Amino acid sequence: MSAQDYQEDLRISTEILNQLVEQYRKIRNTCRFLLSNLYDFDPSAHRVPYERLPELDRWALTRCHRLTATVRRAYDDFDFRQIVHEMDYFCSVDMSAIYLDILKDRLYTFRKDSPLRRGSQTVLLEVLVALTRLMAPILSFTAEEIWRMLPEAARGDSRTPSVHLTRLPDADPRWEDAALSQRWERVLSVRTVVQGALERQRREKVIGSSLEARVALQAEPTTYDFLKPYEADLPSLLIVSQVTLKRVEGVSREGHLVSDASGFAVDVSRAHGAKCERCWNYRPEVGTFPDHPTLCDRCLEAIR
Repeated sequence: MSAQDYQEDLRISTEILNQLVEQYRKIRNTCRFLLSNLYDFDPSAHRVPYERLPELDRWALTRCHRLTATVRRAYDDFDFRQIVHEMDYFCSVDMSAIYLDILKDRLYTFRKDSPLRRGSQTVLLEVLVALTRLMAPILSFTAEEIWRMLPEAARGDSRTPSVHLTRLPDADPRWEDAALSQRWERVLSVRTVVQGALERQRREKVIGSSLEARVALQAEPTTYDFLKPYEADLPSLLIVSQVTLKRVEGVSREGHLVSDASGFAVDVSRAHGAKCERCWNYRPEVGTFPDHPTLCDRCLEAIR
């Protein structure tokens, strides 16, 4: 069993088996999600160059680079348990809890040929191909099943009908970006604090889903300067309908829903406007278009 440490006596129990089932289910379901969002993606026509990808997509590729390098070292060391652990963490945290969670709005509600949507699909394909080739030696049947569903252009060579005729992927050096990883570690730490505030307001019945929320951020100068370039993207990163960012000289620990030692405070209230029936975001523009009174401005542009 690849998930067990073969250098020690192997243990077996219902709890261990259930844990293995959950690990496998998470990896398989993540791959299913990736594959299902590539149904209209032709790599030869729609692939977006790395240099034109937004930071969020490039961050996902830095995590894929780390996974590839770590798993290859583990194969060299015959440390199969580490391989399962790394793939489980990548699928559960980097993908499901962060990247794919943020990406759903872009994949489901943007215009199908939107550069942002095509860029995300480019990353989904890169991640899926890497995952499939990395898992092939230990999840052979699942890897083969995924490989046969990939577009032929993604498999690299029509003469490789099986994933077991390929090699382990090489970590693309372009994807290794230490400065980007450091910036996004900070962005995601802000996201974690905001999620705590959203959960608190959800328990208090102020909001239901996070899209019902309007987040007000007050930040000290250093933190404000860091967050300002991301201001337009904050609603999608935080998965809320509206975000305001205000610069203050000092953040008081009192009078706010949540405050953080790094220099910002969070308050959460109900979003302004009505709910768009297509993207479920709350926007003041909903109801202002006579021909589509239940849609927001962004969705109206998408369907036109």
